[in-house]
Amino acid sequence: MPYDTVSIVITLTVLFVVSRVVKFYHGLKAVSFLPGFRVPFQPIGLPGALLPTTWWNPGLLCTWKWRYWMYKKFENETVSIVPFITGAPALYTSNLDIARQVITGAHKCDFIKPESASKALLTWGMNLSAADGEVWRKHRRIMGPAFNNRLYHHVWNETLKIYREMMDCEGWSDNGWTHIPAIQKLTFKVALLVLARCAFGFSFDWKDVPRVPDAAMTVQEAIRNYSDTSSLLVLLPWLFELPLKRFRETVTAKEVLTSFMKKTITERRETVRGRTGELNQETSDMFTLLVEANEKEEGKFKLSDSELIGNVFLILFAGHGLLAYHQDIQQEIVDQIITEIGYDRDPTFEDYDKLYKVLACFYEAVRLFPSGYLMIREATEDTSLTIPNPPGQEGSTIMPISKGLQVVVDVIGTRTSLIVISEYNPRYFDEPHKFKPSRWYGVSNESEAFSGFSIGPRACIGRKFSLTESVCFIAMLLRDWRIEPLLKPNETKDAWAARVLDARMFLTMGVASVPVKFSKRK
Repeated sequence: MPYDTVSIVITLTVLFVVSRVVKFYHGLKAVSFLPGFRVPFQPIGLPGALLPTTWWNPGLLCTWKWRYWMYKKFENETVSIVPFITGAPALYTSNLDIARQVITGAHKCDFIKPESASKALLTWGMNLSAADGEVWRKHRRIMGPAFNNRLYHHVWNETLKIYREMMDCEGWSDNGWTHIPAIQKLTFKVALLVLARCAFGFSFDWKDVPRVPDAAMTVQEAIRNYSDTSSLLVLLPWLFELPLKRFRETVTAKEVLTSFMKKTITERRETVRGRTGELNQETSDMFTLLVEANEKEEGKFKLSDSELIGNVFLILFAGHGLLAYHQDIQQEIVDQIITEIGYDRDPTFEDYDKLYKVLACFYEAVRLFPSGYLMIREATEDTSLTIPNPPGQEGSTIMPISKGLQVVVDVIGTRTSLIVISEYNPRYFDEPHKFKPSRWYGVSNESEAFSGFSIGPRACIGRKFSLTESVCFIAMLLRDWRIEPLLKPNETKDAWAARVLDARMFLTMGVASVPVKFSKRK
């Protein structure tokens, strides 16, 4: 190699190393030298997000894979992650007090949700989850009226009907037992049909899955496909130009969903504009109420079609699991169901509050497997955070925060107990790693003690919709069927749990395919 070339290579190498050292120092300074992880790449950016979680690369799964020791290692509920090659430094916290300081969405809050944290949800337009400030308030103003008790009664009644349809169409009514290779496929379909009927006002049944005319896949298939690959689409959009089947299917899924939602908006707008008087219960689907509320707005408060589509897409993603492994807890919940409603009638929406153990089961499952596993906020100006001292130490510390620094609320580590919690954090939670629905008995349905749908003014607007559907479905399922693990040959229950109760993270977090056996109770 010529001398000049060697000299250039050495010079460039030295300059690169020096630049990384300077970058690293500024990163440490930005987090006030708070102890934490010093890594090559940031976890939620390229290339770190595409690499597996290992000792040297946090990756997207770090808050799950490291949940037992991520904060314990540094004896603090807030740690820093400072990359020295590429990516911005950030604070990761499992403390709810800090979470409240950055995610409340208050008018004068010094933290916003950066657009980079919502790219997957911005595919079709701005929406309630991605918006901030005045834009968020505009979306909340439109979305709010669509969620009311009339809608929740409708959700409950339709969930009952869908459950009965599932029993008949799947052939369970005539069998004493059945094997389900992946329970999520059924619960996903239930959720989709509840949304189709209660959110969009369509009369689809179990065999008649929503489909856009002449489309290559059903709406259910499109949602499943897009939810599995949307994060990759945002991170590496050029991949989807390649002539590979998996990537082309994702493009098709996006086209199907876009067409479906545009068609629905047009139909509902025509319905609303041509209607006089109040909606009856049969036509009080959420989407018609949403379009109606928007049509009544003027000027700056009115949402564009793309913004309406953005909010519909947001509503399409939710989740439901763990009882097969915990037979004793399952029986305790079943006992309450039988006591309150028996076998001779179906539950009604008025039974919702009585079935608090069913609700607690759902709360606990979402506590352990939160759908939205990270909440990212960015400082809009130089500010400060009040950092509680580590467990066992009184008081707190004021930490200066520079403009642009991101604070990542680790929802897997941070949850709410009856006081101020961390779900995988023993400071406030008794046995945080165990599935214990009883920890939620007596907690108000509206309490911030449960943060599975976020907290503060920005708490999930669809919380009651999801809870209503879930309580009704779980109550019916557990009353009629005993759920047990579907084991492989020579597999133990513990081995089954280790295999299936693991996390998958894409747009949201969920568990891998859960195979179960249903045995009829009566």
